Amino acid sequence: MSKPTAGANATSAADPTPADDGEVAPPPKGPLAPNAGKSLTIEVEGTRWARVPIQTALFARGDQIVEKVVAYATQTVECAGASAEFAGAFIEPWYVVVSEKIVAISQGRSYFTWEINPGASARFLSRLVQRTPHGIGLGSPWTMQLAINEAGLPRILLAAAASVVGKAIGRRGWFYVVAGHRVNAIDGPTSYSAFPSNVSAKLPPKDPDKVAADITATLRSALPPGPAQTLAGTVIIDSNDLGRDVLGHDTDRLPSFFCELFRDNPFGQGRQQTPVAVCVRLPL
Repeated sequence: MSKPTAGANATSAADPTPADDGEVAPPPKGPLAPNAGKSLTIEVEGTRWARVPIQTALFARGDQIVEKVVAYATQTVECAGASAEFAGAFIEPWYVVVSEKIVAISQGRSYFTWEINPGASARFLSRLVQRTPHGIGLGSPWTMQLAINEAGLPRILLAAAASVVGKAIGRRGWFYVVAGHRVNAIDGPTSYSAFPSNVSAKLPPKDPDKVAADITATLRSALPPGPAQTLAGTVIIDSNDLGRDVLGHDTDRLPSFFCELFRDNPFGQGRQQTPVAVCVRLPL
């Protein structure tokens, strides 16, 4: 079975850097502004919420994800606390939402495509996957190989057979039900993504519930008493223009609430570099 061969610190002279890759800076965005084409606010369950996307530096293997997210979130809370637009926002429970992609990258679970050696099975099975403009999913040999590595070839073959049967009777999603192992969160390179996601395939993050809980605890200790007391938790989410899936959860609400909160994907789908959001309730 082919596996990624590089560890968390693996680099080579051939590895691209943002400069080598021709990476352009993300579109400029104010500290409390939404991404271009996205709304800052949304109504969920009869209440109005602001999702403030935080523009960050690129994340890399080995980054201390908790400390880095906490530093960005703390700055944004301080900025919002000084803004009349967000007056009183931190009196009520509020949340931090984090893209699962940066968690996976920092954990070394994102691989350059040339670090993965797809086998014949991965190449064949990936051709059977329907591709969408919102993400490559398992429709590439690299992502399919990661799925095989995670779940094992027999289970992936069984999942593929279940998918054929399901489609024949009008039922979709059986592949991911049978495959398990969160293979639905595996994703591959897309040309519109920021480096290194445009040349990488990634597994879902490891222990996302623990990462969420660690972010919550560390952020509470870093914030002033007011917002520290009302911080109601952190969510690790897989969000794109096609759908949402909460992978890590440490809050007082159901995961379905956050899927609705992010139903319009305020993180954006391209090079915005806004993988963290502070979410506060606003008056209607």
